Amino acid sequence: MGATLEIRNLHARVEGEDIEILRGVNLTIKKGETHALMGPNGSGKSTLANVLMGNPAYEVTEGEILFEGQDVLDMEPDERSRLGMFLAFQYPVSIPGVTVANFLRHAINARMKAQDPESKGISIPEFRRLMKAKMDMLHMDHSFAGRYLNDGFSGGEKKRAEILQMAVLEPSLAILDETDSGLDIDALRIVSEGVQALKGPDLAVLVITHYQRILNYIKPDYVHVMFQGQIVESGGADLALKLEENGYDWVREKYAVPAE
Repeated sequence: MGATLEIRNLHARVEGEDIEILRGVNLTIKKGETHALMGPNGSGKSTLANVLMGNPAYEVTEGEILFEGQDVLDMEPDERSRLGMFLAFQYPVSIPGVTVANFLRHAINARMKAQDPESKGISIPEFRRLMKAKMDMLHMDHSFAGRYLNDGFSGGEKKRAEILQMAVLEPSLAILDETDSGLDIDALRIVSEGVQALKGPDLAVLVITHYQRILNYIKPDYVHVMFQGQIVESGGADLALKLEENGYDWVREKYAVPAE
């Protein structure tokens, strides 16, 4: 299978600051694979997610990000999205006054317009059929589509809305940035089952998490450990279990670089 995402010697920092957060990240994810990225707080995991999607708050100082064979570093976040990249946020923002359905219909139309400037977008009946099918697949009440996006949502509802967006937009790369953050066991299971339902041979998934518990539901093919801005360990699902049992102290002892 071809590579969906190739990260080569990626260095990045907060725009305008001197200290690098990412210090030479290398990672390849192929179609159909699920990778988990773990590591202690401050190791650079969420920075990597933001850099992959082109957050302008970060500056890439060295390296490459290739997506479907294309260098995306000069692309805006919306261009990366239209190519098939998707980021589920750790803290999704609320948009009062914009319903979930309207938000998603506009997102689909933007993609269609980018592919064909003459496109009139998805018809309302077709969009309703699509939404119904995706919500049924995720076991979601259809009334959810009429609510304002994330406005008054519980933590679990916000994360389910992210998974619904992923289902409707059908990306080829899904980056889940600490999707398990703030979820109770029931919400975690529901969200994870939604991700599992979307997995397939054309979808690559990168799950960013502190804890092994989400990996009980979203089974990774590979697990990576990030520390001080680099991926320092890679292995199978047993690596996550080792972290669960032993914590990150052994990683710190093995890889800590003295402060300059």
